[in-house]
Amino acid sequence: MTILLLLISTIGFAQYGRRDSNMIGVTLGLNQFSVSTSDFEAKPGTGWNVGLSMRGNFYNDWDALYGIQFSEYNFKVATLNQTLQDRETNFKLPCANITFQLSYKLIENHLSFEFGPMVQINGKLQVEKTEEDNLIIGDEETTAKDMTNISHVSFYPLVGVTAGVRNVRLNVSYQYGINNILGKNDAGYSGHASVINGNIIFYF
Repeated sequence: MTILLLLISTIGFAQYGRRDSNMIGVTLGLNQFSVSTSDFEAKPGTGWNVGLSMRGNFYNDWDALYGIQFSEYNFKVATLNQTLQDRETNFKLPCANITFQLSYKLIENHLSFEFGPMVQINGKLQVEKTEEDNLIIGDEETTAKDMTNISHVSFYPLVGVTAGVRNVRLNVSYQYGINNILGKNDAGYSGHASVINGNIIFYF
């Protein structure tokens, strides 16, 4: 479905006219993921991004961007291990992010401002087998594995800036989760995710 969407987008942009902004982008980068919650102590972690996007002329100084990005998010939670020693337990979240953005071209092919919605699709949080029984500090009746079942679809507004040359550009973006990403976990916790992305984009 994603490949079909990108192909349709390519054809659609080609019909607009032979202008310089119709390009396919390959994205590589890093992210910092955090969860804002009052139910436990969490620290941001660093993960990676890889993706494919389509940038095409929309209207006058505006471009439209369609894309899919695969990411691994990480964050740490303060816990106690089986000998009741403090331990920061790392949680991983592999996911796919589908986005549509509008891009205002401040300087053609060099500087632009983007914004738009993003949908995140993911499975459960992942935690090392040896840390599944770690106890959450502040709620010692809850273990790390009790937190792994989370919402499988999340919605983020996204804003970002892209700068560089025609075929290689750097992008920095911020996204904040609207829904409670912890909504399905067995512990009854609630929280909102936020992500800072730093990507390099190669356009063809």
